Amino acid sequence: MGPVKAYNSNGLWLQPPEVLASDAIELRDEGGFAGLKLRLGRERARDDIAAIEAVRTAVGQDMELMADFNQGLNFADAMQRCHMIDDAGLAWIEEPIVYDNLDGCVQLAAELKTPIQIGENFYGPRDLHMALQRKACDLVMPDFMRIGGVTGWLRGAAVAGVAGIPMSTHLYPEVAAHVMRVTETAHWLEWQDWANPILQTPYEIRDGLLHIPNVLGVGLEWNEDAVTAHKVDL
Repeated sequence: MGPVKAYNSNGLWLQPPEVLASDAIELRDEGGFAGLKLRLGRERARDDIAAIEAVRTAVGQDMELMADFNQGLNFADAMQRCHMIDDAGLAWIEEPIVYDNLDGCVQLAAELKTPIQIGENFYGPRDLHMALQRKACDLVMPDFMRIGGVTGWLRGAAVAGVAGIPMSTHLYPEVAAHVMRVTETAHWLEWQDWANPILQTPYEIRDGLLHIPNVLGVGLEWNEDAVTAHKVDL
């Protein structure tokens, strides 16, 4: 299997701009990433703008920046803030409002130039299909736990493929890499190294690409010593 394009989603939380700038450089250099995810949703809109500007200055214009509000805005605030950052050159604006407000997502997607990304809260492929029918988003990024595992992902990927909608992943990068290789409209893999401490051989990220191990199955082997050290007896 070939490598999969990934962005680094390990940081850039709701921190001061000067912290974000240094963290962005570190996150970029962890694996030669060409994409980073930045969290937004500070109390003041101008602080979100300052955060975007700090990261952009630090990593340059060629870096793809994804912005995630984590459903943190009401619709009125989302209308204001998303328009304020619509010219910031973001790769997408993710979940600006609560996930099941499809009417609001429809309006945001229609009014904004920046793509709207949703999908980690799709509970099965039918939710993905409904969102695309409603034109509630420009991009989708299902979560394995909610979409229905690999089977649910593949069914959703077929829907996204017919619609021509780019499909990214949410969490579980070690498994997600495999399904991205058979997803017609595969876009970005969300990378976190959270599982590395308990893996025998962590997956390699090089030049912004996740390299899938050339072994049978998913390619995951647990570090049994690390697993045992973290066991909790209930």
